[in-house]
Amino acid sequence: MAFNEVKHDMRKTRVLIASRPKLLSEVIHYMIQRQPDMKVVSEVLDPLELFLLIKTLRADVVIVTPLPGNGDPHICIKLLAAYPLLIIVTQSAKGEAAYLYQTNVPKKRINEPSAQSILDAIRQAMQSIAS
Repeated sequence: MAFNEVKHDMRKTRVLIASRPKLLSEVIHYMIQRQPDMKVVSEVLDPLELFLLIKTLRADVVIVTPLPGNGDPHICIKLLAAYPLLIIVTQSAKGEAAYLYQTNVPKKRINEPSAQSILDAIRQAMQSIAS
């Protein structure tokens, strides 16, 4: 098997998008689809459907827009309890704040959230799970 074939056969990081508004969802979708090591497996808005799709689609990462409020988004706590290997990225609707959540790891603020900083945070988290 040639090197290119081996590289092509590597499993892509499966990303489920649960972001609002629609424009933000489209930007995130475009950002992920352009990555050779990632793919969007679905987009969803309903929290119940989100729980079901994570298992059905074997999502590695969920990118979600949390509801405004203080503290950690309640949905992150529930998702990590149900799916301990899941990586969650929360992105504010205005794009000014982003955080990464993992089980048994303190939440990580993604400084100056940009496409590259979010992608880098996802890749680092995936590497920590793999090792």
